[in-house]
Amino acid sequence: MSETPLSFKDMCARFDVTPRTLRYYEYIELLSPEREGRSRWYGAREIARMTLILRGRKFGFQLEEIRQWLQMYEREGTEAQMRTWVEMADRQLTQLTEQRTQLEEAIGELKALRDLTARQLGE
Repeated sequence: MSETPLSFKDMCARFDVTPRTLRYYEYIELLSPEREGRSRWYGAREIARMTLILRGRKFGFQLEEIRQWLQMYEREGTEAQMRTWVEMADRQLTQLTEQRTQLEEAIGELKALRDLTARQLGE
């Protein structure tokens, strides 16, 4: 990880997020960059937090869950954070598995209807 802080623009580019997204994460206190006048600088801590935020979003976690998980590290340390992460991951895996089942059913139904319609067009 780079020791050189990233500017606001560089942070957006590195993580492929919009300025609005980055400002929102600051607004809801997921990120706290250093400020010099109107400039914002993101150090190693903020870069690591952003990595975890985006990973959590990719896995479908709500921002409030991600916030609580990040805050836990600061209050209770790594072990508590890891235990909470395992619990969150178990819940999310259950939810994603259920969603996958629903998607597979919907895909099957759509394919069947599409095939039936295509056959009727061929008659």
